[in-house]
Amino acid sequence: MSEQLQAKFQEAGQGHVFRFFDELTPEGQASLISQAEAIDLDELTGLIDTLVLGGGENISGFGDMKPAPFIPLPENGGDPEQWAQAGAIGEEVIRAGRVAAFTPAGGQGTRLGYDGPKGTFEVTPVAKNTLFQVFAEKILAASKRYEVEIPWYIMTSTGNHDATVSFFEENNYFGLKPGNVKHFAQGTMPAVDFEGKILMSDKGQIALSPDGHGGSMRALVRNGAVADMKARGIDCVAFFQVDNPLVRCIHPEFIGFHVQADSELSNKACVKSYAAEKVGVFVERNGKTEILEYSDLPDSLAEATDADGNLLYRAGSIAIHVFSLDLIERIGTNADPNAKLPFHRANKKIPTIDESGNPVEPGEPNGVKFEMFGFDALPFAKNPVVIETARAEEFSPVKNAEGVDSPESSKKDQLRQFARWAKAAGIEIETDETGLPAIEFEVSPLFATSAAQLAERVKAEGGVTIEQGTVLT
Repeated sequence: MSEQLQAKFQEAGQGHVFRFFDELTPEGQASLISQAEAIDLDELTGLIDTLVLGGGENISGFGDMKPAPFIPLPENGGDPEQWAQAGAIGEEVIRAGRVAAFTPAGGQGTRLGYDGPKGTFEVTPVAKNTLFQVFAEKILAASKRYEVEIPWYIMTSTGNHDATVSFFEENNYFGLKPGNVKHFAQGTMPAVDFEGKILMSDKGQIALSPDGHGGSMRALVRNGAVADMKARGIDCVAFFQVDNPLVRCIHPEFIGFHVQADSELSNKACVKSYAAEKVGVFVERNGKTEILEYSDLPDSLAEATDADGNLLYRAGSIAIHVFSLDLIERIGTNADPNAKLPFHRANKKIPTIDESGNPVEPGEPNGVKFEMFGFDALPFAKNPVVIETARAEEFSPVKNAEGVDSPESSKKDQLRQFARWAKAAGIEIETDETGLPAIEFEVSPLFATSAAQLAERVKAEGGVTIEQGTVLT
């Protein structure tokens, strides 16, 4: 097997992968063989020819492009009855056991100065609960409210899988049934240098990197998650990132709009704060709805306004979706050759070894990583839907150690949300001009996951007292 595999790599111009094979221990040789067998050389060669040695990615023109329509919130001109109807439909779908949650969680907390899986980062203002606990409790709250078991599929990376699984075990899955929490590692792709040669991070280790969020559909299929969902009768998959504690994990209105339209991929949009905000925007191009990366949108279009003075391309993607299981399976199995996610090129600094096997730490980008983006599935989806959501209610990610999208900014946004909910429930809370409360308190998802639910609980309990350090749970 080893000789045949080496010959195959030699024929593909990648024979150097086995340059130090004879120096490796039997265990090291077995590991390298396993890594090499997992590589689709035909796919990799095609990517090298197009993205590395060829002309790179082609962004089609903007001549026929226009903003994609979206369903506005009631407070922004949307139809309250339409939203209420969607909510009722969504609740029926949830109760029927047709919904699962899915979170790509392969990242580390490196940018936060934190050593560990990002999902284990403490994020809430008072209880200091982690991102994973916040999401688990939101899913658990929905399970109890709708009297149904909602499974949660979590895609890890090879680097953080064991630590993530151990974290859930140590915390008793935060009240969820272990059988309803499924962890699996996403796929990887080899990195190559600018001549298309596979990079080695050590004599027996190929330089591998995650294949991007778009690879989640392949991973869901290959790791048995899709088969598990089918067995459970699930056809709606609620997708959200691991870094956004405000997300409504299981949102009835969103699910209702998705099902009502017989959509294969529904999306949430926040109105951009300013023209140059670094979020992709929803557009229609060539008769298809898609998300155009901010870096691909010309300044002239990013700054364009409509007759009312609003940004023309203002519907920003925040990576919150509902996928149909059919779409995931179709793309994840490559069953439809016309619905294949493209890979994208990213130039990176990649630790490697030289021809003598000595380690090399590059000071500037020395190679290419390949990754797929989940939003590239949108043009392949039937009846796509885009609905508006309020940034203050659902988007405050934790990405950077300081400044915008930092633990501090997210903490303040959580406090503002809790204060709004408390005021709507008739509780007096002193706030500043930005809505930030004078005291720190917290509303656990197990107590309420919306202003309406908090009002219900306050009324049912005959009122609640909130003071410094209160955690309603």
